[in-house]
Amino acid sequence: MVSQAGKVRLSRSAARERRRARLGPLSGLSHLALVVWTVLVAVPILWTFLASVKSEDEIFGSAWSLPASLRWDNWARAWDHAHIGQYMLNSVVVVAFGTFGTMLFGSMAAYVLARYQFRGNRAIYLLFVSGLAFPVYLALTPLFFVVQNMGSVPLIGQFIGLDSRGGLVLVYIAYSLPFTVFFLSAFFRTLPQAVAEAAFVDGASHSRVFFQIMLPMARPGIVSITIFNVLGQWNQYQIPLVLLSGQAKDKWVLTQGIADISTAAGYDADWSALFAALSMAILPMLVVYTIFQRQIQAGLTAGALK
Repeated sequence: MVSQAGKVRLSRSAARERRRARLGPLSGLSHLALVVWTVLVAVPILWTFLASVKSEDEIFGSAWSLPASLRWDNWARAWDHAHIGQYMLNSVVVVAFGTFGTMLFGSMAAYVLARYQFRGNRAIYLLFVSGLAFPVYLALTPLFFVVQNMGSVPLIGQFIGLDSRGGLVLVYIAYSLPFTVFFLSAFFRTLPQAVAEAAFVDGASHSRVFFQIMLPMARPGIVSITIFNVLGQWNQYQIPLVLLSGQAKDKWVLTQGIADISTAAGYDADWSALFAALSMAILPMLVVYTIFQRQIQAGLTAGALK
């Protein structure tokens, strides 16, 4: 007799076959496009890791050959002499606080906009969504002056002005809020209203319903958008370049440190250390995505199915 798990696998296999038959030639083309995309993404990453353990003569002499010996001193030189360790720590701190603030304020704003009806609700939602239409490059000059003016605020100005991690965190939060609110508001609308109403009947406050009931129910969507925010803020270069000058080099983030390796010495740059630094920047994001891959897919699928 076929077990229940076997029946499920058979039904899934039959469903895949039906989809392939329905799509016809498009199925093969889609698989070919995925293979091409995988090669375009994977090959540069693998080459970067390979170049990080090669000498400069090997990089420019035989770029695709294996190294004669693994030059781990490239990683040590990038970590110590190029101060990549300090820049990575700065990135971890800024991204951690930036992501936390984004998810806290974004989830609260999305929940209110999705679950409560009040005058101006739609206008506020569209105002958030309109932030997706403006590239960050258009706002760099206004952002610079806004953060500069925040530096004159009594008592806390030195912590949120130019050349400060606090100012960078606030800009990261503002920059990430539009997509977070757009994504989570759609997700919160799919949650059952009966659960919240039952909690209100039992005497729960609005904040308690949100933090203890609705937020855990929205966990798939929360995890998905959190990972997207981590990736986006970790790879950000243009905003730190404008808000953190050379005088605050001890506060630079990882992307600035990597760019500094390639530009500090002109044509005499330390290319081996540069590729080692790039590998250090790539590895944490690969680990994060690998660990939370299923949660990301589950969150996106749940939102789509609901």
